[in-house]
Amino acid sequence: MKVLANDGISQSGIDALEKGGFEVITTTVAQEQLINYINEKDITVLLVRSATTVRKDLIDACPNLKIIGRGGVGMDNIDVEYAREQGRSVINTPAASSHSVAELVFGHLFGLARFLHNSNREMPLEGDSNFKGLKKAYAKGTELKGKTLGVLGFGRIGQATAKVAIGAGMKVVAFDPFIDEANLQLDFFDGQKLNFNIKTISKEDVLKQVDFLTLHVPAQDKYVIGKPELDIMKDGAILVNAARGGVVDEVALVEAISSGKIARAALDVFEKEPKPEMQLLMNPALSLTPHTGAATNEAQDRIGTELAEQIISILK
Repeated sequence: MKVLANDGISQSGIDALEKGGFEVITTTVAQEQLINYINEKDITVLLVRSATTVRKDLIDACPNLKIIGRGGVGMDNIDVEYAREQGRSVINTPAASSHSVAELVFGHLFGLARFLHNSNREMPLEGDSNFKGLKKAYAKGTELKGKTLGVLGFGRIGQATAKVAIGAGMKVVAFDPFIDEANLQLDFFDGQKLNFNIKTISKEDVLKQVDFLTLHVPAQDKYVIGKPELDIMKDGAILVNAARGGVVDEVALVEAISSGKIARAALDVFEKEPKPEMQLLMNPALSLTPHTGAATNEAQDRIGTELAEQIISILK
């Protein structure tokens, strides 16, 4: 049986699948050619990430396709319910990238709190001619310890981010319409473990008290953070979106930054990927990454291995 990993898969995933008797193809096939390729090559399993979409037309046109897999959490690029109604298995790896995303969020938070995104842009240009000026400009950083982090969406990734926050000495408040409370276990290098119970509160109560806000919600039909939500937040708060493009109103965010309502923000995802708005790319108050939340070697190894284990379990 053949597996097409159209958006790539880690070597650990390839090794596990080949050991299980599968042929793994890592050719990237253009979306418009995908149906013909799957049928001509008699593909049994299609693995995608965010670049490839699997819609009703493909599902209908590829009767020999038994499994559709998403390397990651969100499956908004797959018609999941329809595929399952047609007897196809749809799998993903919801836990594999949680810590990777959490660390990226904190990379942005530490950077924003100390203006690292600005310093790294300007030191190569002015470090020799304006050292004292830059030092003065970026001398009003803030510590994360003792501050309040709000987490909107308290599933696996939200909880992983909360664990990092607790380790950094932050207070955590969270909102999730489907989760009332969560027990977080922090594991330390010497084998010690500590447990923290977080009870979720209303979204409005979260927004009112946070110094920093991070989003970990699925794709939505409307903005999770728009002008009304930004208006509720403290003056000078910092926001990070490493969830999905379109859950934050980018126009409202830029306006809130311009007015001073929001101090700075970080975006790993954008409403218009892969061509974010130029006003975002050029805004010095924004720390930006190109949708790399899950893009660590460790996460990709976990994703590949977990997909392989699920495929072998279903088909063998």
